[in-house]
Amino acid sequence: MSDNGHKVVELPETLTVRHLAELIHVSPIEVIKQLMANGVMANINQQIDFDTAAVITQELGYEAHLHKDELEAPAAEAEAPAWRRAMEAEDASKFTPRPPVVTILGHVDHGKTSLLDAIRSTDVAGGEAGGITQHIGAYQVQHKERLITFLDTPGHAAFTAMRARGAQVTDIVILVVAADDGVMPQTREAYAHAKAAGVPIVVALNKVDKSNANPDRVKQQLAELGLTPDDWGGDTMVVPVSAKKRSGIDDLLEAIVLTADNTRILANPAGRVIGSVIEAELDRAKGPISTLLVQNGTVHVGDVLVAGTAHGKIRAMYDFRGQPIQEATPSMPATVLGLGDLPQAGDVIEVLPSDREARTLASQRKLSAREALNLPKKALSLEQVFAKFQAGEVKELNLILKADVQGSLEPIVSSLTQLGNADLKVNLLYAETGNITENDVMLASASSAIVIGFNVLVDHAAQRAAESEHVSIRQYDIIYRLMEDVEKALKGLLGPEKREVVIGRADVRAIFSTSRMGKVAGCAVREGELRRNARIRVMRGGQKLFEGEIASLRHEKDDVREIRQGFECGVAVKGFEGFQAGDVLECIVMETV
Repeated sequence: MSDNGHKVVELPETLTVRHLAELIHVSPIEVIKQLMANGVMANINQQIDFDTAAVITQELGYEAHLHKDELEAPAAEAEAPAWRRAMEAEDASKFTPRPPVVTILGHVDHGKTSLLDAIRSTDVAGGEAGGITQHIGAYQVQHKERLITFLDTPGHAAFTAMRARGAQVTDIVILVVAADDGVMPQTREAYAHAKAAGVPIVVALNKVDKSNANPDRVKQQLAELGLTPDDWGGDTMVVPVSAKKRSGIDDLLEAIVLTADNTRILANPAGRVIGSVIEAELDRAKGPISTLLVQNGTVHVGDVLVAGTAHGKIRAMYDFRGQPIQEATPSMPATVLGLGDLPQAGDVIEVLPSDREARTLASQRKLSAREALNLPKKALSLEQVFAKFQAGEVKELNLILKADVQGSLEPIVSSLTQLGNADLKVNLLYAETGNITENDVMLASASSAIVIGFNVLVDHAAQRAAESEHVSIRQYDIIYRLMEDVEKALKGLLGPEKREVVIGRADVRAIFSTSRMGKVAGCAVREGELRRNARIRVMRGGQKLFEGEIASLRHEKDDVREIRQGFECGVAVKGFEGFQAGDVLECIVMETV
């Protein structure tokens, strides 16, 4: 009780109306009424700042104090990772620092694997490098009595796939850039994935020992990317290293420790268990083997574990060297035996009191998964983003932009970044030239983003991923229409979306000349179907050659309305006769969503 008779309540810097109501034990309606009386229109899920909350709490008989020990949520995440949400219910006084979890990303030839090997051989948790008896996707290194956990992921696709499944295990990203090669498209892609995850980035400037290394040129490229080096007045640590000569590794580990100290990476070892599956495999002798990374709490042999739809009692547990252990503490990678099924990488783990409860939860999840398969697939649309904004769930429209050439990309980026207002603005996660790929879709899935293409095609793998991950892809060939749609979305005025769908593909096997139709392509339908009233796109070497209407569709001697997978047909296209054997015909229809 304070001097003025008000009860004291500790509040974070920002919180929702619902959370504030819970803290001061009143109805959310009462809080909304007080906000309205003070000229603030807010719904139950709306975020309000500390100053606003302090005024409301005072009028409801409380005195607000700012809670200093609050964990900062990552800026780019629409929803905090599971372990952060779990820790919101933990006693802040029991938080202790845990080892940072580090992922190394970068261009394919810039030395990620060599750098991991160099770090591993420097000091693997104070032991011999040869002590590692199995590959479990993660290991720990000791630097000045501090442990660091490294994830041995194959690249940013796996990093983002885990985020798409609800896990965010990485605390710090090391972006490897070769000093002789500089920032490459894959570097920019890796940076976009790390930035979308909202984790701090340390740059490892590799291959500085090479005669053609040009660190200053690379630093300039990094600054243009948004990673201004600290020695240029920025806040990104850029550490020169040579994985080949094993130099600069200690400096890199020191940079990781400094970044971890600034990020406040904490856990409660005695709290609720939360963690993620790093990888899983089926061993013929031992059954399902899963590698886990605990982020809060402690996992013990004998605990009943649920990971996604898999569950079981832990029979045995091993550290990254393959040595038996009885418990795994926060940030400690561990291999476990005992789960009945194989979980998926990125599945969130938790410990339950009994096998019966674990079996019930796993069964419920399996049922939900089966039901989800039967539901119509709905991608997050621009309209839904605005609806989420009105409900107080989002404050920005996440976009991924792919354009045909740099000359198109730059004016679109410039225009998009000027749209919106303080309440709802465009957040451009990634902008690059080239066709829309599966990587773009996975980044969109993990970040609740929409993919926008300008004069580009969608890879077949990207199309499949967009359907399974429920990601919206919108394609344009006129800049002002693209800008108009995004602006309408920000204002909540967008009408139904028309979407291009490839319903079939056929391979051109031979070309025939006819007196009535001119050149006709003899085709075999590879997948889906060709329809007489649809449009045809002629593809050669992955590039669009022509797009137009079907003039004739014949099976043997008959005109047909459609032809399905496995059958052969003759196709004539209005305004095009330049077919070659090996061309691919894509059949396209427009759907209204």
